[in-house]
Amino acid sequence: MQKSPTPQPAAALDSRQLDLPLFAEPALPPSTPPSSQKPDAPRAPDGSKSRSLTLGAQTLHYQLKRSSRRSIGFAIDSSGLMITAPRWVTLADIETAISEKQRWIFTKLIEWQTRVEQRALPRVDWKDGAEVPYLGQPVRVTLGAPQGTLAFNAAQAALALPLPLQADPQQIKDRVQGWLQGEAKRLFGERLAIYAEKLGVSYRAYALSSAATRWGSCSSDGKIRLNWRLIHFPLSIIDYVVAHELAHLREMNHSPRFWETVESIFPEFREARQTLKHHPPELLPTL
Repeated sequence: MQKSPTPQPAAALDSRQLDLPLFAEPALPPSTPPSSQKPDAPRAPDGSKSRSLTLGAQTLHYQLKRSSRRSIGFAIDSSGLMITAPRWVTLADIETAISEKQRWIFTKLIEWQTRVEQRALPRVDWKDGAEVPYLGQPVRVTLGAPQGTLAFNAAQAALALPLPLQADPQQIKDRVQGWLQGEAKRLFGERLAIYAEKLGVSYRAYALSSAATRWGSCSSDGKIRLNWRLIHFPLSIIDYVVAHELAHLREMNHSPRFWETVESIFPEFREARQTLKHHPPELLPTL
């Protein structure tokens, strides 16, 4: 993890966090709470606007779309909460409706997240000879590593674990996942350093995430989070997400200027973006 002693000045950016979703084009940024939201917040192509509302200890992000319908409508899918409201209904009335329906909303959001995670999980038979994807290539897991140490042989694409052949499947899974996360932490840090230098920016800190709906995120105070499951993909995909998040230190939006910034350090971003956009959930190589 790189920590810069000279983070980007937060004053030049809105106090927001931008996410890179798992299965869609980059979403508009979650907005600040309604009390401080700017009236010219960016709108999505369908005319909806990103908003957020603090409910107790939780912050709910949602899209608000105005229409000619007669009542407030709530819809939840893998992209989150969409609220469609008549043009004459005030924001205060909408927030009151959200508050009254918050238990249902949060329950449904959790159900969708669980559904995405379940669809994404491949069936891995956790035993000697199991295979897991690492940087776009399958790695074979072997048990009974000598000298009681975990060892990775890149030439043979084999990961030897210091576990007996009769090891519990959960033990094997935990060891493999721990190794993959360690590799992700190391490799992502290296790629962040390379692309931060190319772009001439510095970030405050970075951490791994296990989010079910986003590949990465960047907050205006210079904190970056990257989904550790990117370690399953080829390096080009990792580099795209790294470049994407670092570009937000210049442009906290997804405007044409933002994509020009991404392209300036990662010209091949379109192909990588399409790979992530069209990657079917059931084929997502997660553990």
